[in-house]
Amino acid sequence: MANVGCRIRRDFHRPAKELLEAFRGIPVANIDDCMNRTAAVDQSLKPMNKTWLLGPAFTVKAPAGDNLMFHKALDMAQPGDVLVIAVSGSMSRSLCGEIMTRYAMMRGLGGFVVDGCIRDCEAIAGIEGFPVYARGVTPNGPYKNGPGEIGFPVSCAGQVICPGDILVGDGDGLLVIKPEEAAELAKRAQAVSADEAKQMADIAAGKGLARAWVDQKLEAIGVEYVD
Repeated sequence: MANVGCRIRRDFHRPAKELLEAFRGIPVANIDDCMNRTAAVDQSLKPMNKTWLLGPAFTVKAPAGDNLMFHKALDMAQPGDVLVIAVSGSMSRSLCGEIMTRYAMMRGLGGFVVDGCIRDCEAIAGIEGFPVYARGVTPNGPYKNGPGEIGFPVSCAGQVICPGDILVGDGDGLLVIKPEEAAELAKRAQAVSADEAKQMADIAAGKGLARAWVDQKLEAIGVEYVD
């Protein structure tokens, strides 16, 4: 019988690099608009520095306040992988700090998504090239007792994240993309970004924006004007 709650999956399928790169530089809001505005984790997860995030999810599930499996994942993950640490949103203890972050950078990992707290926040805020998302900050350190799971689906800030899912993050937040939906979604998101760039150019040139849709929508919902 599988030891549910204390098990490690050694490997999983990762999306092709070109599929990941199709999302580089596209704002998270534009991608989410193309996903019926439902793909983002909730606002509790915030960027801890200014580096955008892009990479396949490497999932870790652990008890509240425990980072034993986090440490194991640091040594198992491949370059580019984003470690997703799911602890049911517990904020009682920090799960990582500057040392673990620097070690992950040395190994070429793609970032941390911690559904809990970190520490050494000022140092991490100054790190460039390694994105970290977390719920908050506390100096209280973690336990290292286990159990936990690596390489299985996790629940993280309102989204189910599976190993190999594509994670994209910027200053607005973080969202989750299923690899089988990524190719078509990337094309749509790129088109949205191109359209927004044109709108910004029109504003800068003094041309304004197309606004007819506002009154059309108000008419469709039967708005009443009162003088």
